[in-house]
Amino acid sequence: MGCEGTSPPRNSIGAMIEEARAAERAGDGERALACYEAAFSRLGSEGDAATAADLLRWIGTLYRERGELEVATELYGASLTVAEANALHGHEAHALNCLAVVEQYRGALPAAEERYLAALALAERHGEQRLAAMVDQNLGILANIRGDTAKALSRYHSALARARQLEDTSTVILTLNNMGMAHVDLTQWANAERCFGEASELAEEMRDAGMVALVALNRAELYLQTRDFERARDCCDIGLETYSRLDSKYGQAEAHKFYGVLYRETGKPHLAEMHLVLALQLARQCQDLLLEAEAEREHALLHLAAGRNPETLQCLTRAHRLFTELQARHEVADIDEKLDGLEEVFLQVVRAWAESIEAKDAYTAGHCERVAAYACALAEALGITGRELVWFRMGALLHDVGKMDTPVEVLNKPGKLDAEEWVQMKRHPVVGDEIVAQLGFPFDIRPIVRSHHEHWVGTGYPDGLVGEAIPLHARILCLADVFDALTTTRSYRPALSRAEALQIMERDSGRIFDPQLFALFRTLVERPGSAGRLRAAA
Repeated sequence: MGCEGTSPPRNSIGAMIEEARAAERAGDGERALACYEAAFSRLGSEGDAATAADLLRWIGTLYRERGELEVATELYGASLTVAEANALHGHEAHALNCLAVVEQYRGALPAAEERYLAALALAERHGEQRLAAMVDQNLGILANIRGDTAKALSRYHSALARARQLEDTSTVILTLNNMGMAHVDLTQWANAERCFGEASELAEEMRDAGMVALVALNRAELYLQTRDFERARDCCDIGLETYSRLDSKYGQAEAHKFYGVLYRETGKPHLAEMHLVLALQLARQCQDLLLEAEAEREHALLHLAAGRNPETLQCLTRAHRLFTELQARHEVADIDEKLDGLEEVFLQVVRAWAESIEAKDAYTAGHCERVAAYACALAEALGITGRELVWFRMGALLHDVGKMDTPVEVLNKPGKLDAEEWVQMKRHPVVGDEIVAQLGFPFDIRPIVRSHHEHWVGTGYPDGLVGEAIPLHARILCLADVFDALTTTRSYRPALSRAEALQIMERDSGRIFDPQLFALFRTLVERPGSAGRLRAAA
């Protein structure tokens, strides 16, 4: 698109820049980019180094908002080079601030902080108070991402005071917006509404479409949390329409994510699905891991509401992988809390799935939950704790998932299985392994599912493993599985007492069971009060 409108601009760099800035405020990103690039092409004849540094930075920002971070970084780097070569310290600080924003988008928070602090030092040394206010609020964002809301608000108040004194309305808007987000995190709804309200009024007065959209989307999150869905939808409409015109993939991705949550919570799953898929696609294009992880989590909750257990688990697995990657980089302070929340949903889905599997077998109601309780008690006694224990419990709950493929008449047959029926029954660990493999859980629960019918001397199935070649988690589960089978009523016999079950299992210690594990298991079961503790472990 050329830099031209209904009234052709004066043919000068200044006029082109003025038109580009007006186009940006109006939300016309394509026109703004065309005008900036046209101005830059004229620099050889009438421009100077300061203008070159500005234009490179402004063009870079438009590319950054389009999700083209490599191009943006190259342009910001060129702006920094021009500024350094010409001792333009204010422009140097601006370029460092922009490079820090890119690092922040990429999730490299230490690198972002280093550049922000360098920009702030330069700005303060050379009297660039507007830039200092801007960087102050950017450092507040980093503190907020890291979970230090008190530090974030301190930075925001400092930035707001500077910006108000300078009558820098743009920075006032940005800072109020960020303060509103911090108050949302603290569930201080009235404070958040006050900050967003003032920021929105100022953005409207400036007729700055990008600012209006930014505040609107963050306000949408406030309204979603307070379940004011009508106002949340209005805010999403403003955000998506404007960010689409600006060709900002980040903004569009956020808008689609919030639409997905809105429609999920208001009982419109098909619309929610459409928006969350778009949010995921755009987040991946922008290389925004946190946004992608959040969209996957919201998508999982949509599947969960519809009872689609495998799809829920696949989305949760992808979200877990992304949050774990962010945790490994030490980028977001509340990742542990996010992972705990995800794992609670995982457990909820896995329990529901286990119950649906048991519904096929009239004699195994509650079997998976009881087996998980026994197995986890033994695992804890062996020193298995934390997330490993959480995922071990999930494997225990899903150990019989392969029975989904076993005919109901075989599962419920009152008498002895014939040869063909036994072959069908023995397939369930392999089928279960195949199902679990497709879900790609964050923790490897496949050995639990596949090998829980292996025997210590190699007479088990499906692989005939011997001794310690059988995975430890599967050996633990084998004990718990058999103990529960013996102590519950079956079609062919009544339930045995705990003492009777242990007596039978003693004979198979060293043949079916790992003898050392059986000895510990027996100690746990026979310990006074163990029944209550074992039930509590569920």
